[in-house]
Amino acid sequence: MLLSFQTIRLVLLGALLGGLALTPAHAQVTLDAGNRPNILLIVADDLGYGDLGCYGQKLVKTPNLDRLASEGTRFTQFYAGNSMGSSSRATLMTGRHSGHANIRGLSPIASSLYNSDVTIAEVLQPAAYRTAATGKWAMGDAGSSGTPNNQGFDHWYGFLNNALSQMYYPPVIFKNQSAILIAENQDGKKDLYAPDLITKSAVSLIRLGSPTPTDPGRRFFVYYAPQLPHPNADLGRVTGNGMEIPSDAPYTDERWPQTEKNRAAMITRLDADIGKLMAQLEKSKVSSNTVVFFTSDNGPWRAGGSNPAFFNATGGLRGQRGELYEGGLRVPLIAWWPGQIAASNVVDTPCAMWDILPTISELTGASIPTNIDGRSLVGALKGKAIKPAEHLYWELHNDGFTQALRVGDWKGIRPHGKPMELYNLKADPQEKSNVTKQHPDKVKQISDLMAESRTDSDQWPLPNP
Repeated sequence: MLLSFQTIRLVLLGALLGGLALTPAHAQVTLDAGNRPNILLIVADDLGYGDLGCYGQKLVKTPNLDRLASEGTRFTQFYAGNSMGSSSRATLMTGRHSGHANIRGLSPIASSLYNSDVTIAEVLQPAAYRTAATGKWAMGDAGSSGTPNNQGFDHWYGFLNNALSQMYYPPVIFKNQSAILIAENQDGKKDLYAPDLITKSAVSLIRLGSPTPTDPGRRFFVYYAPQLPHPNADLGRVTGNGMEIPSDAPYTDERWPQTEKNRAAMITRLDADIGKLMAQLEKSKVSSNTVVFFTSDNGPWRAGGSNPAFFNATGGLRGQRGELYEGGLRVPLIAWWPGQIAASNVVDTPCAMWDILPTISELTGASIPTNIDGRSLVGALKGKAIKPAEHLYWELHNDGFTQALRVGDWKGIRPHGKPMELYNLKADPQEKSNVTKQHPDKVKQISDLMAESRTDSDQWPLPNP
């Protein structure tokens, strides 16, 4: 369970990307970048915008994450880097959106970071951070330039590719560059649940990376990327239930389909695992000097037998994983740092996953790379108004080529082989009313911005006209 956190009375400052004003009763918070905080970055897998209690979920229990939100800052218009995991994670790691990133979709050949990519870990290593990652990587298989150890991480434990990462009782797991057999899961046995191994690894990484009496300046960056609640799609195709978990507690007695009991249990188990990490921060006496970010790689997925509509997993938004509608892109973001980031604060201004790298860079005093698309949000966390981003851009190469772009309240989507669709998200957050005919000027503006926002890639060629 999550230990009681220090109550935070300071309330945050200004507007994230110019969107939220301070109430007169609250003073600005000065973030102490000179204190060099530890960084714990948590990325869930296929968790929807509406899957947490703090984002409106009524049936699935997430007490630890709800407490993080109440004692930290919750973002209501935060966007994943893409609507499929590899590409989304690449934008997070490199600060480059999917029009510039080297991973732009799901491909067994091209889903790898390049040697030229600069990741969060590579930014923090020169600042004397111990960098470690555990869970699902999906940005470079064994032997490629994109493996964690080739991208700035001192230590890696988990799954390198998408295929292995959807197995909850895998026969093998990678520690750094070596494949380790899991004896308990050989010959069809299912005795060791992978998320338990990953969480145990993350707890250990926090403990080992924390300061000691002989090394009081030690700092860590831990990237914790659990599989939960991603379905085992292959198992789902065979049995109809790919939501694989040892027990459906605490939902055993609910009158729900078994797949939905299992998915709910997976989310609650994820929440409990995060509670274990927070407990270790307290035990290691670093909770007051650790920034925790929690998000998801993309929206929920209609796979493994689960239906996102059952728990309103997208929060009522249209679309799912693999689509560039809001339900596939909009995800939770919670930021927590006792005494530094405000309690019970809500930020409504749009921002995106590629903003995380420059934000972490500035928080830690590390150098912010050039040639990125993200922008640091630290100014907003200090109570200063920040000029809003001009626009947010996505492209997805998956069964075709799809683009999306948001500018202000307007969002354009160009599905593969189809005309542009236009939505006003302020008036129509569910993207029900395509208003292209009423606003040809806005369609042209967004179409021009789409063309300007991308560079061609040999690995991700555009389809023939």
